[in-house]
Amino acid sequence: MTTQQLQQAQALPLAVPGDDLDAYIRAVNSVPVLSVDEERQLAERLYFEEDLDAARNMVLAHLRFVVHIARSYTGYGLPLGDLIQEGNVGLMKAVKRFDPNKGVRLVSFAVHWIKAEIHEYVIKNWRIVKVATTKAQRKLFFNLRGQKKRLGRLTTEEAQRVADDLGVTPAQVKEMEGRLGAFDASFDGPTNDDEDNAIPSPAAYLHSDNSDPADLVAEEDYQERSSRQLGSAIMTLDERSRDILERRWLADQKATLQELADEYGVSAERIRQLENNALKKLRNAIAA
Repeated sequence: MTTQQLQQAQALPLAVPGDDLDAYIRAVNSVPVLSVDEERQLAERLYFEEDLDAARNMVLAHLRFVVHIARSYTGYGLPLGDLIQEGNVGLMKAVKRFDPNKGVRLVSFAVHWIKAEIHEYVIKNWRIVKVATTKAQRKLFFNLRGQKKRLGRLTTEEAQRVADDLGVTPAQVKEMEGRLGAFDASFDGPTNDDEDNAIPSPAAYLHSDNSDPADLVAEEDYQERSSRQLGSAIMTLDERSRDILERRWLADQKATLQELADEYGVSAERIRQLENNALKKLRNAIAA
């Protein structure tokens, strides 16, 4: 990232403006993506020196990623700007907790935090709450619903006419029209019949004590590393020991000691010894 690009990025506000969302999206998309080395240097400055400028630059470089994720939640009928704002909160939490020693990119770590904040916002603002909350909205709701029975989607002129008749603004008419055109959804079921494209229901995002994004990332990394180590360790065994372990521990229908003893022409006790020796070699190989 050049000095000029860095200065332009630092001038970008982290808050999402409500009046010109398109300009905000263009601005965040203009911020260059960090290289591996740039990201590591910034992360180390934040982690070891608590450099807040480094934290800000890491956040700014990933705002475009938040926009990308937030767009996938617009089917809930919630404002994109609000979804982006909540995602930005998750991104900042991820940057604060990011450990450069783990050897993963920030984007892989932050996705869990970003989605967690957006999910929380969706839960609190799902359409089952209220459609009309103010007196003007209730008046508009009942009058507009009656007119919608004979009208398609309102044109600009029709929206202006309705607004003049009811003493509200055209923007309020359009907003209420969008609410009336939205759908109600089951709290614990998919929101459409297409399983491949179904939008998860709010029940899928209820709080769980074991759903901390940092823990999930750590557990996923541990499981992947353990699987690789186990696979490599098994390949160091001789063919007979490997066959005994696979059939005693990994097969769907596990073989007995006597079955293996009959096949290899030795005693069941000898098979047990070979099995224990193989397990010991695996533990030593993984520990090493």
